[in-house]
Amino acid sequence: MDSKILLENGTNELEILEFKLGENSYGINVAKIREIITYQPVTPVPNAHPSVEGIFMPRDKMITAISLKNALQMGDDDSNDGLFIITNFNKLDVAFHVDRVMGIHRVNWTEIIKPDATVNNEVEGVSTGIVKFDDRLVIILDFEKIVSDISPETGLRMTEIDALGERERSSVPIVIAEDSHLLNKLINDALTAAGYVNIKRTEDGLEAWNYIVEAKEKGELDSKVQLVITDIEMPQMDGHRLTHMIKTDDKLKDIPVVIFSSLVNEEMRIKGEALGADAQLSKPEIGNLVRIVDKLVSDGKVANVE
Repeated sequence: MDSKILLENGTNELEILEFKLGENSYGINVAKIREIITYQPVTPVPNAHPSVEGIFMPRDKMITAISLKNALQMGDDDSNDGLFIITNFNKLDVAFHVDRVMGIHRVNWTEIIKPDATVNNEVEGVSTGIVKFDDRLVIILDFEKIVSDISPETGLRMTEIDALGERERSSVPIVIAEDSHLLNKLINDALTAAGYVNIKRTEDGLEAWNYIVEAKEKGELDSKVQLVITDIEMPQMDGHRLTHMIKTDDKLKDIPVVIFSSLVNEEMRIKGEALGADAQLSKPEIGNLVRIVDKLVSDGKVANVE
């Protein structure tokens, strides 16, 4: 299955691949998928995490295979059938073992229901959203969280901030749009440690947009919004739509927008550039995020507000 589907820029839509584990329905953003193949035998890796089935080499490239059932605490998957969904995000190729694929659904981000605290907590939750199709609910999984739980070094490397050394305080007003509570906090903590102390945290593109519009209408952009850092995948309004809204508004278009997402690959980079994003980088690169913010500040794109 060829999954290279590019939607129009900034439409606030995504395509979800629905798949099954047993009788349960789950979903993944098609933008994360390289291909889907039938199950292939894997070579077990000694002392690997229990969710790692092993490694295999389709097309001469080594890929780690993860048992999604095991990762979701649904028991071990000892079957030698089903499918591998081969994904690419955070510059990693990972295969997830699933039972079967049901199809692709095109939806608007406003249709994605963000799980509340009874379903997801900010530390252990692995659902980014829930969508209703006909008579069933499909849980969209947080594959980045699943992988980082198995291999923590694939997550945000906060040690990169320590390596930057002593920093001067900066009052540049920065808006963060990130739906993951944990990542939102980590990005905020990283920027704060780097000296940026005037930060507004929002949980999706729509909340960020409403905050920006309010600041514009009150004539407070200089003191409240001089730089935006946004994820791509978010309920209500995604990062591409947020970027489009900012860059097509005459009063907002000069505000730098940095896309910080696990989805930044060659295809998505082209989309971001077309929308006017000032910078794009993958989520593990927290040190580079700070360096990009530093550069935008030093180039005079934004200024300290005391």
